[in-house]
Amino acid sequence: MKLSINKSRSLWWTISAAIILAGIISMVISWQQPNIHAPLRPGLDFIGGTRLQFVRDCTKPGNCDKPININAVREVAKAQGLGDSSIQLISENGAENGVLIRTKDLTVDQRTKLQNALSEEIGVFDPQKNQIDSVGPTLGKELLRSGLLALIVSFIGITIYMSFRFQLDYAVFAIVALFHDILITVGVFSILGLVAGIEVDSLFIVALLTITGFSVNDTVVIYDRIRETIKINPERPIAEIVDDAVNQTLTRSINTTLTVLLTLTSIFLFGGETLRNFSLALIIGFTMGAYSSIFIASTLLTWWRERGESQVVESLEPIDTSASSQDS
Repeated sequence: MKLSINKSRSLWWTISAAIILAGIISMVISWQQPNIHAPLRPGLDFIGGTRLQFVRDCTKPGNCDKPININAVREVAKAQGLGDSSIQLISENGAENGVLIRTKDLTVDQRTKLQNALSEEIGVFDPQKNQIDSVGPTLGKELLRSGLLALIVSFIGITIYMSFRFQLDYAVFAIVALFHDILITVGVFSILGLVAGIEVDSLFIVALLTITGFSVNDTVVIYDRIRETIKINPERPIAEIVDDAVNQTLTRSINTTLTVLLTLTSIFLFGGETLRNFSLALIIGFTMGAYSSIFIASTLLTWWRERGESQVVESLEPIDTSASSQDS
């Protein structure tokens, strides 16, 4: 089957625009939420504080018979003066037998009191699975600043590289495709932050950097084939050249993406809580990277080149001089 991506390019652009718009709306709503105040729900790495994870010990008889009542957990936290904390239930062995609490900085004594109070309410915890992390707000801001700087530098480096390797229009549309992938990934996480309480941490910045590298690599492969075909058949319509280039590289793109997605899906399912959001970001970004290389970067290049060709044709059209001859 041969794809004719340029015949339906308005459809591809509309789909992308709708997803990006939904993400932007979500980021605006998220910013207005009193407990978030950011486009994405920030994790402990960025805002500082204490994160406590307590998991019940199901080896003890009757300890895990009843499901955890999240309202009871909130009441315990409120009684400890932590009513504004973020509280989530976490799965352990297929059941929600743990709680994840993100709150302000706590002293050792405050942590101990909270743990004891929760244990009395919902059951005995397994000390081997309990986790307590603390991050200062200064370090959190530095992590955010460094991550954003790394993203900006990567975009500049990719633009310079693409400009030298290809022409400027290639580089511009490759960057547009990168922004497309990043915006969709960020937008999806903003939506998930609102509806599912998913937070972003420093690994999310690492995921965005990885996505840019994967996406531009796929775009370079298609652009290389386009450039080679133009050198051989410069008179051929650009839409046909791009469609052929996409079809010639389509199998490679699909196989590469599926192989990576299989690995990432395994990490998402079995890698634990720490890597789950990281792998989810990569799954979204890599899928969008393959999509944008085929349906966004390529079709935008076609549109631009066709626009340039039409302007050249208009400038070469003969001027009607009959009227001026009759006047003379």
